Amino acid sequence: MKAIFPLSPYTDRDALRWGLCPGTGSLALSLIATTQMNKLIFGNLIYRPLRSLLSLTAVAIEVVMILSVTAIMLGQLNGWRENARGIGADLIVKPANSSFLVGVSGAPVSAKVADILGRLPHVAVSAPVAVTFVTGKSVENIYGIDFASFNALKPFVFLSGAPFQHPFDVIVDDISAKSSHSKIGDRISIMNHPFRICGIVEHGKGGRKFIQLTTMDQLNDSPGKASIFYLKLDDPNNQAVVEQEIKSTPGMEAYQVQSIQDFISQLTPNRLPGLEPALDTVIGIALVIGFLVIFQSMYTAVMERTREIGILKALGASRGYVVGVILRETGMLAAGGILLGVGVSFVVRESVMTRFPTLPFPITAHWLILATLLSFISALIGAIYPAYKAARKDPIDALAYE
Repeated sequence: MKAIFPLSPYTDRDALRWGLCPGTGSLALSLIATTQMNKLIFGNLIYRPLRSLLSLTAVAIEVVMILSVTAIMLGQLNGWRENARGIGADLIVKPANSSFLVGVSGAPVSAKVADILGRLPHVAVSAPVAVTFVTGKSVENIYGIDFASFNALKPFVFLSGAPFQHPFDVIVDDISAKSSHSKIGDRISIMNHPFRICGIVEHGKGGRKFIQLTTMDQLNDSPGKASIFYLKLDDPNNQAVVEQEIKSTPGMEAYQVQSIQDFISQLTPNRLPGLEPALDTVIGIALVIGFLVIFQSMYTAVMERTREIGILKALGASRGYVVGVILRETGMLAAGGILLGVGVSFVVRESVMTRFPTLPFPITAHWLILATLLSFISALIGAIYPAYKAARKDPIDALAYE
């Protein structure tokens, strides 16, 4: 009996028998073998629908975990970058022992430092700001500002309302207002105190909620204090000159001075405590989940198909062919799981952005490609041992298997 997996290509006589042109025997063999392999693989997947569905789900969960966690964490960083850029400052000046993170300073100094900075050559605007990091229904930075100077850095774009009129007025951006369904005149709680919304502005100017600096100092019991100073120069090219002038001012030798570009460049995962390890941990857990489920699924499938594999090898299938069947089946499961995971990730994105409009959730092409590659590779690695075990089965033992 001629093996259905011959070691030599078909001859022209074989090609004519199949209704093909002479000289196409090798191509015919390749196409026939590929078709038969694909039928075998699809048959195996359909025959065991529950296991196939579990494998697809595991890969999909892997993709969703990677895309969702990176979108939330890195989206927050991107939001901070854009907000910092939108303030309109050229330089940032902070006390010596303050954190590079705005709102995590804990080192307030006299707001009158702004007057000293404003008198330096090449400084057009000096704006004192007190930033307080608050937690509650949301985690955010509340900006205490001197409206005149902060607005002079780059004017607010009011969509409705007006600047502060009373000590406990608050300006909110459009995203914050949309998320809480707020409008002008509504009352909201900030730092355990009621505030009236006096204005709604376009987002992208530092924070999402702005109160008066004097009110912030009152709530923090630190009158006349600020935690950071934003400077706008007459010419951005004078940054090095102004920094030297600040360092030469008595009492300000130890102050931190950096350009807004340098500050933005520091907002990376490796500069934020715990963020990079958290990303690596979540991605690692996702990969392990995908690996274990695929390994268990394919290993069990190999055990259940011992007689099938024995028949294939008895008919002439090589070890490479058997390995190819297992890996192709894994590849189809991985591809289906990845497509499902990407689709679910976009559904999650829409749900999160609808529920929490202030939370950035970007799914970028970079992370789509990376999540796809990582998930696909982890699935193939999970199938390597089952494929190797299947390829090593002895045809005689496999045929005798019950």
